[in-house]
Amino acid sequence: YMDRDEVANILKLDPSQIRIVPTACGGGFGGKLDLSVQPLIALAAWLTGQPVACVYTRPESMMASTKRHPAHIEARFSADASGRLQAAVVDAVFNTGAYASWGPTVANRVPVHATGPYYVPNVATLGRAYLTNEPVAGAFRGFGVPQAAIAHETMMDDLAERLGMDRLVIRRRNALRAGQTTATGQKLEASCGLVACIDALAQKWKAALDAAAAFNATAAHTRRGVGIGCMWYGIGNTALSNPSSMRVGLGRDGVVTFYNGCADIGQGTTTTMLQVVADAVGLPMSAFRTVMGDTDLTLDAGKSSASRQAFVSGKASELAGRDLRRRILELADAAEPATLSLQGWRLHVTDARGERVIDLTTLDPDERGNVVEGVGRFDPPTTPLDEHGQGIPYATYGFAAQMAEVEVDLDLGTVKVLRVVAAHDVGRALNPQQVEGQIHGGIAQGLGLALMEEYLAGKTENLHDYLIPTVGDMPVIETILIEDREPLGPGGAKGVGEPALIPTPPAILGAIRHATGVRVTRVPVLPHRLHAAIVALRQSS
Repeated sequence: YMDRDEVANILKLDPSQIRIVPTACGGGFGGKLDLSVQPLIALAAWLTGQPVACVYTRPESMMASTKRHPAHIEARFSADASGRLQAAVVDAVFNTGAYASWGPTVANRVPVHATGPYYVPNVATLGRAYLTNEPVAGAFRGFGVPQAAIAHETMMDDLAERLGMDRLVIRRRNALRAGQTTATGQKLEASCGLVACIDALAQKWKAALDAAAAFNATAAHTRRGVGIGCMWYGIGNTALSNPSSMRVGLGRDGVVTFYNGCADIGQGTTTTMLQVVADAVGLPMSAFRTVMGDTDLTLDAGKSSASRQAFVSGKASELAGRDLRRRILELADAAEPATLSLQGWRLHVTDARGERVIDLTTLDPDERGNVVEGVGRFDPPTTPLDEHGQGIPYATYGFAAQMAEVEVDLDLGTVKVLRVVAAHDVGRALNPQQVEGQIHGGIAQGLGLALMEEYLAGKTENLHDYLIPTVGDMPVIETILIEDREPLGPGGAKGVGEPALIPTPPAILGAIRHATGVRVTRVPVLPHRLHAAIVALRQSS
């Protein structure tokens, strides 16, 4: 729908004259939020009267696509002698490039998250984005929160070191819990699974520390370290209306059509939304066909960003399914609990009073061929932030704790990530396999952010100079799904798309610090930078 409205604006046409039908996309990560290409393709097709495609070469893609916001973050955290946080002051400056792009959104989201997933009674946070003559920056899987997480997790490691506390213990002591308030004054009512995430790591954490100590006692040129990173992430837009609408209909032929307006950019909404709506209707997924993201046929489900689709569109899908089920029961004069089944064009409805069979061919269809239809709409309950930053920016939050084990070559400055254990509170895992896939992908991207991905304007134009993790760089990954259910979500679900990435870099940086003593303040930690820091640390000690 964003594409449709932007194309209509550029071509000076009414939106009803534009139809957008998306194709399958392997992964968006913020890049597909850029609306610059679609209107140009439409304009070329309009002028030539021919089908038009736009294909970037790799150098063109590297040049034109948005980048993660470069950030400079200054932070100060304080704690009492028991390790309980007392105050946090964070000032985050973001380079949004030559256009505002997603700069205002990043600058708004980061101050909310800057304290990390911890209870802090006194907070002053600020986010700013500046226009520069550098490449345009975008959301890129996290809207600035990955950058902020590196800062707040470094603060937690600093405090643990000063106080002589275990790094996992200090995080657990300060972890947000249900009933506590955030820096924006929002009381968290439910689904705060960070303590459970940390507890899931506890035994593995101790075993990893012992193993690293044993290895380091005999190793000459290499050192092993263990780090931990925690995160929270507000699901959906920040303090803004964020609705999604879904439609599902039963046709005269006995086929249920799910009109799914989500743009699936690799996160798997094609499957999960269908799971949700089928469960709500009470029919098997095999009874459904899906129409995906067609602006002439589907309702507006909102954009696929901010990890919102599972929570927001999932709830809209659940409500649409329930609405269809309610209408079917009314049609059959049946009551809950009832079972539904389809045999061709015959709908069987069974409740305590017996079975009714409805011949669907006798019913009048609507313009879409449906004889019964359900619609659902969900807009998460949020409020704008006032001049003091107080309000309810998000209806729910994802939480996670990740542990990383690394091996550092002290002579070369190279880092090998050996293992990552990732515990994520997802509310409810609607599709555990897809959730695990999201976590694996997030860890891969987080590893790249921490250790190798660096874009140099005017120089980086290929995947030889711009390194990304390959299969040889990937660690052993263990995922632990924590299901602290969210009452507002579909079946209790929240989201995991962006949260999967956020705790990985700070966990890796903490492990490097544990192995070498180097307090990393810049990413990526390229070998020459780490080697120089190791040498400098040796010379100063």
